[in-house]
Order: sequence, then C-alpha cells, then structure tokens
Amino acid sequence: MSIPSVIFYMISAMILICGYLSVTTRKIFRAAIYLLFCLIGIAALFFFLENDFIAAVQIVVYVGGIVVLIIFSIFLTHKSGEEMPMASLKKEVAALAAVVSGFILVFYLIHTNTFIMDSNEKVAPTVNNIGTQMLSTDKFGYVLPFEVVSMLLLAAMIGAIVIAIKVKPKQ
Repeated sequence: MSIPSVIFYMISAMILICGYLSVTTRKIFRAAIYLLFCLIGIAALFFFLENDFIAAVQIVVYVGGIVVLIIFSIFLTHKSGEEMPMASLKKEVAALAAVVSGFILVFYLIHTNTFIMDSNEKVAPTVNNIGTQMLSTDKFGYVLPFEVVSMLLLAAMIGAIVIAIKVKPKQ
C-alpha cells in the first residue's frame, strides 16, 4: 500500500470516527467539537485532492462559521455541560433507515456514473474562472450546489437561534 493511500485512509477514518462520535455522544459541547474535527478532516481530504479553493472554503465557512456559531449558541443556553436525553427507539430506527437509504443512493450513483473527465486540460484556478464556474448554469456549473450551501447556512443560523432562545418558565 502506498503512502498516499495510507494518508487517505487515516483521514477517512478520522472523519468517520468523529462523525460517529458527534451523533452518538450525549454531551452537546462534545458533539460540536467532534463535528469540528470531522469538518477539518473533510478539508484535509480536499487539500489531499489538491483542491485548495474548496478546502479553504470548507475551513472558512464550515469550521470558522457554522461550528463557531453552534458553539456560541451552546454557550448562550448555559447547557454546555448537561447531557442530552437518550433517543427513543422510534428515532433510532428512523435514523438507521435514513442512513441505509443514503448509502444505497450513494452506492447507486457511484456505480451508474463513470466519473471520467472529457479533456486533459486543467482550468487555471483564478478568481475569475472560479466565480464564472460557481455561478454558471451550464453542464459543469455549480449554481445549484452554491444555492444548496446558502440554504444550509441559513438552516444553521436558524438552528443556532432556536438553540439560543431562552424559554421563560411558566408562572
């Protein structure tokens, strides 16, 4: 096994372990820290694939933005040290069904597509080329993923606000 393969498997193992710990831990602050390391591992994969722009965006937007927002909202609620309740069996079954269906979808997509580039020439990674590609609506454009990421950021902000809202006790 080559050294790049070993590095890839180490980064992948870190992502999987931190992702698993993030969703199974009962301490909310620890879950946020595991999510932080999982997102850093994804950025490391992008750096490993020599896609520096996406790796930098991953670090700035997700690690620097969303995780900090989540940690900030956790500290606003003053519940950073409390344990979350155990999930019910119904929720665990629903989560397992979602994971299995997601795995089947990804497996199907990987095996039905060829993922081969049509040309050997690379596009220069200038700001103009990246911006044109990001907002392009043609075959290789990224306007849809760009909009999906903006919706994800909006959902993260709403989630952080909901976590931070303090409920007044009934009198």
